[in-house]
Amino acid sequence: MKRRSFLSGTAAFAGAPFLVTSKSHGANYGEFGDFKKRVALIGSGWYGKIDLLRLIQVAPVEVVGLCDVDSRMLSGAAEIVTSRQSNGNKPPTFKNYQKLLDQQKPDLVLIDTPDHWHALPAMAAIESGADLYLQKPVSVDIAEGQTIFEAARKKGSVVQVGTQRRSTPHLKDAKERVVDAGLLGEVGHAEVCCYYHMRSRKTPEKALAPVPDYLDWDLWTGPAPMRPFNTVAHPRGWRAFEEYGNGIVGDMCIHMLDAVRWMLGLGEVKRVSSSGGIYVDKKSIANIPDTQTATFTFEGLEVVWSHRTWGDPPDPEYPWAFFIYGEKGTLKADVRKWEFIPRGKGKKLSGKVVFELEEYPEDQTEEGIETHVAPAVREHMRDLLLRTKDRGRPIADIEEGCRSTSACILANMSQKLGRSLEWDAVARKIKNDEEANKNLARPYRKGYKHPSLGL
Repeated sequence: MKRRSFLSGTAAFAGAPFLVTSKSHGANYGEFGDFKKRVALIGSGWYGKIDLLRLIQVAPVEVVGLCDVDSRMLSGAAEIVTSRQSNGNKPPTFKNYQKLLDQQKPDLVLIDTPDHWHALPAMAAIESGADLYLQKPVSVDIAEGQTIFEAARKKGSVVQVGTQRRSTPHLKDAKERVVDAGLLGEVGHAEVCCYYHMRSRKTPEKALAPVPDYLDWDLWTGPAPMRPFNTVAHPRGWRAFEEYGNGIVGDMCIHMLDAVRWMLGLGEVKRVSSSGGIYVDKKSIANIPDTQTATFTFEGLEVVWSHRTWGDPPDPEYPWAFFIYGEKGTLKADVRKWEFIPRGKGKKLSGKVVFELEEYPEDQTEEGIETHVAPAVREHMRDLLLRTKDRGRPIADIEEGCRSTSACILANMSQKLGRSLEWDAVARKIKNDEEANKNLARPYRKGYKHPSLGL
């Protein structure tokens, strides 16, 4: 398929409490019937609970273990899951994920930890024989992601990555009705953006605090560089620090970049150029850019990312979104809606999220749930479970997750190094840049071994 031309017929740790009023109901299980999976969750914070509770909604799984280094968060998750499981069982809890895997031997493991804790439990889960739901980005460095991919393929594991725009019902509708139908014509440009004020503004004086007695901060830090505990990093704000994640690019860009890749059938990125820095909010304890632009060059198409954690978005209707520009019209889309605006006298098209609150009334009482995203997570979980049955590739397979993750990590590397980076997708290296290649696998803290060193 040509990358830029689409003709008709061408055919992808945090911790808010939850309130619960009802158990999930077997009537929703549909194609799964008595299909049963033993499931474990590693990282029982905000999105860990969202992911697991959506999984419980779509299939009669049995949660056999929960893992977290925050005991308060862990006990709260256990209480919630107990109230939702059809059998009413309280899952055992663990601080050590290896003990969970060894003792409970789950069929499916959900990993919802901070980015710096993705690779080691992912590798352990794959080695144990489990299939995997791995939150995005798949890794904190490129070598980690490649190692997870190779291990999954060698073991035959099904790995779904949490880039659920590919499973978002209204975006699947837009893909079919606009992109696949050829309404855009030849596509020459795409943009992705986020203008949420999501970078912490806490100063060091207000953020630094003693480690709470319910948190193992040393284990939370894991393979990342050790720094003093602060109330921004945990719970939920760890993306403000480059030690633990990939910033706003790794959090928000990856979703919309991956959506564009899926919509247009784009493969590996070829070149990445990025600039930015801390231009406005210089007093915050956060050390990630508050302003950044990146250009991702694919075969025949450039996708341009922009984020600012200050000021107003250029298009207030789409503060976190993607825009695909074709010769015959423009597609605007985000997690709530989409619009196709044709050139000339063509027909405008649009769609929006369907919340499914009547079918899943428990969504209305969960504190912290993103009700507009819940249908996408459910569809993503359905796809994963069906692929664990037929052993096929899920819609957000680990290979696609690695491609989108690597592109975003390259953007951060380019911003730091101050130059464009040419990506060799076959060698999994940056062309003609020894300094940049040294950053493909970042050093682990003493006592932890980078998974790529074991191959």
